[in-house]
Amino acid sequence: MKKSELNILVVDDEMIVRESLTKWFQEDGFHAEAVADGATALKKLQSGNWNLLITDIRMPGMDGMELLHRARKLNRNIVVIVVTAFATVDTAVRALKEGAYDYITKPIDPDYLSHIVVNALEQQLLTLENQRLRDTVSELTAGVEIIGECPEMRRVLELVQTVAQTDTVVLVRGEVGTGKELVARAIHQASARRFAPMVTVNCGAVADAMLADELFGHEKDAFTGAHQSRKGKIEQADGGTLFLDEVANLDTRLQGDLLHVIETEQMLRLGGTEPVRTGFRLLCASSVDLGEAVRAGRFREDLYYRMTVFEIALPPLRARRGDIAKLAHFFLVKYARSMNRKMSGFSPDAMLALKAYEWPGNVRELQNVIERALVMAPGSMINREHLVLHTELESPSAGKKMDDVERRHIELILRETGWNVSRSAAILDIDRVTLYHKIEKYHLKREG
Repeated sequence: MKKSELNILVVDDEMIVRESLTKWFQEDGFHAEAVADGATALKKLQSGNWNLLITDIRMPGMDGMELLHRARKLNRNIVVIVVTAFATVDTAVRALKEGAYDYITKPIDPDYLSHIVVNALEQQLLTLENQRLRDTVSELTAGVEIIGECPEMRRVLELVQTVAQTDTVVLVRGEVGTGKELVARAIHQASARRFAPMVTVNCGAVADAMLADELFGHEKDAFTGAHQSRKGKIEQADGGTLFLDEVANLDTRLQGDLLHVIETEQMLRLGGTEPVRTGFRLLCASSVDLGEAVRAGRFREDLYYRMTVFEIALPPLRARRGDIAKLAHFFLVKYARSMNRKMSGFSPDAMLALKAYEWPGNVRELQNVIERALVMAPGSMINREHLVLHTELESPSAGKKMDDVERRHIELILRETGWNVSRSAAILDIDRVTLYHKIEKYHLKREG
């Protein structure tokens, strides 16, 4: 990490100390700011991403020891160095017990302080890297289990293993709820990049005005409120995998910016002038036909061809009915374990109903139905009456297009919850922003 990306906050009630320390750190290439008291420092710590705090002990109001304690509660990874003109053994021991990295006395030797700061920040970065690696290993250990024995799913698994060994861009196509992100994770975890992060962006869940910042990050003062520079998801995925879910929601300007990054492996943060090199593996997913979006002028043709080098199509659950029983038992075991319940399985009528249902919400809907059934079932058996299946969606007069099915399903859930958007989004397993988009798309209105 560059020194300019490391943030140091100095807290001292003496102006000469504040000015001297910030000048030293800025000359060393760090981003440094200074405040005169603990209360102001705490507000700074709450609103920013600070790597290191240097605080005096004796200050009016909140003293340095209290600030140390509260700063460590806010951020366990922040490095704190305590400075004082009144050194005692007891104070030093107390500061170190509270989590201070070191304790130095005034007058301050700038070379000595610089040495301590560099060592402290190197140790911090090493600690954070170790934590990231532990998290990655835990994720890998958990593994990704794609359940499916039908020929279509066996073909999907074969394609995952084949393409995982390359850095080829992959587009995963499928209806909402078919498990596109699960397939993307399986590709990442079977690839040589599995020890680096997989960074996910749901392009349909972030407002257009915020999506550019989410992807590209920004430099300090790039816009009002940009008090510090911030890495975007593209930069965070360097060395790993970037997964763009519902990629059709990117506006055409962002599509052009993304194409430039793919072709040059360079990007600009918002407000930036220096290109940043980034190398990642791109995986995309879409529940809409990108080819149709190209023909309608909503998606760039050149980006479409870059994203469709290798496609994996996921079948809807109604096309793989032979997998329904296995999936249902998998979710039953999963949620029974989380609820500390002992379940024996499904009654014949319940399993017959599961297999006969059309599943407009696909595997995600099945997962929700099983979880809800466990909540409703008092005993160890899931019976037919415990399954909430929206069979009225399949009336003969109903439209057969996927949009028609999705619209009716969303409308039904909204009615059931009294138009509680948060609860409806949770049942549908989508975020509220996506649900609002769907409500607007289908012109849904609350009756009465």
